[in-house]
Amino acid sequence: MTAQPTPSGAVLSVRGLSVALPKALDRRFAVENISFDLLQGEILCIIGESGSGKSVTASTVMGLLPDVMTVSAGEITFRGKDLLKQPESEFRKMRGRAVSMIFQDPLSALNPLMTIGDQIREVLDTHQMGDKASRAQKVVEMLTEVGLPDPALIQHQYPFRLSGGQRQRVMIAMALALDPDILIADEPTTALDVTTQAQILDLIRKVQRRKNMSVMFITHDFGVVADIADRVIVMEKGHLVEQGDAASVLERPTHPYTKKLIAAVPTLREEDRLRDKAPPVVMEVKNLQKTYRTRSGFLGKMREVHAVNDISFTLRKGETLGIVGESGSGKSSMGKVLMKLIGADGGQINFRGEDTLALSEAEFRPLRARIQMIFQDPYASLNPRFTVGQAMCVGPVAHRLLTHADARKKAERLLQTVGLEAQAFDRYPHEFSGGQRQRVGIARALMFDPDVIVADEAVSALDVSIQAQVLDLLNRLQQESKLAMVFITHDLRVASQICDDILVMHRGKMVEYGPPSQIFRNPSHDYTRNLVSAIPGMAA
Repeated sequence: MTAQPTPSGAVLSVRGLSVALPKALDRRFAVENISFDLLQGEILCIIGESGSGKSVTASTVMGLLPDVMTVSAGEITFRGKDLLKQPESEFRKMRGRAVSMIFQDPLSALNPLMTIGDQIREVLDTHQMGDKASRAQKVVEMLTEVGLPDPALIQHQYPFRLSGGQRQRVMIAMALALDPDILIADEPTTALDVTTQAQILDLIRKVQRRKNMSVMFITHDFGVVADIADRVIVMEKGHLVEQGDAASVLERPTHPYTKKLIAAVPTLREEDRLRDKAPPVVMEVKNLQKTYRTRSGFLGKMREVHAVNDISFTLRKGETLGIVGESGSGKSSMGKVLMKLIGADGGQINFRGEDTLALSEAEFRPLRARIQMIFQDPYASLNPRFTVGQAMCVGPVAHRLLTHADARKKAERLLQTVGLEAQAFDRYPHEFSGGQRQRVGIARALMFDPDVIVADEAVSALDVSIQAQVLDLLNRLQQESKLAMVFITHDLRVASQICDDILVMHRGKMVEYGPPSQIFRNPSHDYTRNLVSAIPGMAA
């Protein structure tokens, strides 16, 4: 694309930007010769597949490129200053106050040794905002503004105590604490349920309008684009292939790549999936209970959260049970209890004729290969010191299911099945984008040929085209091997595409259960109706 003159209303202008990748990778540039403007008071959405250069563009603007990448050409102008020529000391002063960022992966971005209140307070301390009392008040105000429950108590919690969606809301509170001129939001709603997502999008809009703030919003969800964008940029493999106002790009796309992305957006199915008349039961869950007990301080009051409260269901061979609900509803806790990653307080999980809750870890170990999990957080679940190949092969080899040679062949084949190159086998997790790491996690789970897969937000980090490929892959696996799956998701459109039955959870309880046509087209509970009405882009 040819360089364009900077419009008078631009708060940020990018011209001819190219960021070089290490020589060993499959292409020379993460982004190549891209030019665009971010106007005052607008929301500019950058959309594209995983690895298209969206996050690299954001990191370059923030001055946070990893050492293995270098800016080889171009300029980034903010209020008359070329950011690429600023020393790190100047960048440090600007981050948070002038330009702030909501990161894609909240668990790795938050300090695990500090409470969330202390981390927000640290932002205010660093920029010398107010006094001690006003900073303490600001922390509670920001946690309230992003919709976290009981802010006075939750500010004393550590990140690992929170759900994925709650951690993302903490990141948003930190980014907005100083009312920045530019907010860069890198997939800020990826881990959020639809109602919380709607709240966060509304929050970002309100803050933007109040301060006339400019927002660079990176996402792979076209529903979000339809809800929030003023203008849209489409990126493919480091190139900017299309840009324009949101209505034009969404309704009248001109580039084949944009058309392909829009065609891959999932929609609510009109009819339920065809199913066998009486498939055998693989897993039966009865009256499952899990309660978390936390205390604020040494003498603080004990707080109980019933994460899983008297849940029962039956999982049949070759079928998928979807578990949906808001962040903090107990979905992920349910998955971890099924995997015996955390203990339950009551109930039964009958699998292969045994109650797994009654088994010791040693007794359960032979069954662990038969129940595999695709984790919500692809970075935290992969050992950074292991190559992708080592991460995939260590389990099957340790369980003596495969030889080293056979495990490598299977891993390379599965990497290609989930949309990666076989050469990814020898690379490390940090060399992949968030969506690519999630695909590695899916391939790793499939290495065991399990009877049951517990998929915890398995496609939430994927762009729509890869998401469609993975859903098609999981469908095909079910048809071929009659794999049973527990599919935990906040995306109701995805749930309707892949699930035979849906279990709706709210504050640990099951409020509705049935086929997708009933749950999404004729819900009986007010909570379910609220979930369906909050699906992004439904009104567009």
